[in-house]
Amino acid sequence: MTDHATSPGPAVRQKIDTSVPHSARIWNYWLGGKDNYPVDEEAGDAYSAVFPGIVTIARSSRAFLRRTLTHLVTEKGIRQFLDVGTGLPTVNNTHEVAQRLAPETRIVYVDHDPLVLAHARALLTSTPEGATAYVDANLSDPDRILAAAAETLDLTRPTALILSNILGHVADYDHAHDTVTRLMDGLPSGSYLSINDGSRGTDADYEHAQDAYNETGAVPYFLRPVDEIAAFFDGLELLDPGVVSVPFWRPDPTSPSPEPIGEHGGLARKP
Repeated sequence: MTDHATSPGPAVRQKIDTSVPHSARIWNYWLGGKDNYPVDEEAGDAYSAVFPGIVTIARSSRAFLRRTLTHLVTEKGIRQFLDVGTGLPTVNNTHEVAQRLAPETRIVYVDHDPLVLAHARALLTSTPEGATAYVDANLSDPDRILAAAAETLDLTRPTALILSNILGHVADYDHAHDTVTRLMDGLPSGSYLSINDGSRGTDADYEHAQDAYNETGAVPYFLRPVDEIAAFFDGLELLDPGVVSVPFWRPDPTSPSPEPIGEHGGLARKP
């Protein structure tokens, strides 16, 4: 095992299958994190051998999250975040970015993975003025997520829902779309939705590598056409520039000129 920032306890370790690659641990590996096992590194290396651009996608996804969080805090005055499918902590996690800009910000992370739960202590840090909490719940149970989040967040106030690279794990598109709708229905007017996910129809090598990964026995992740990702924002007011390849979403002025990748995202306001 790679050195861990926080080690899982014995009870949790029994639930972690280290013989099969795991998407959250592989993503952590691509981001340069340490919370992964040799099987994840092998799967990650096999994937990047077919499609080297996956590391760029992983890091561009995290950069997109940072930029949307910064916009929401500094430009929209959002002080509450519900981050569902948070995965393993690496750098520039939601609470770190948001509370660095506004220490009073409150964040609830949601995941149901035992490894993520084992590292919840790393997520459960907060400024004295704000709050950070972790909810052990599945994306497929929006009612439970909202009820648990309400213990930390005031869901009568505008809240930003973050769904970063999680909806691709829901095989049925209609179910994924319904889940997003139900979560947003539980948030008031003035709330925001941030989504980014892997997109199909942009890079054949990416699609081949992902299809091969889905056959390894790990939890599959399904790339979707851009129009399906855009439809998750139905009924909401998309902010410019809309749903785009994530390097093109309000890029940092000091960064190199963006190039398109197979990851699309956007940010929208609930009217």
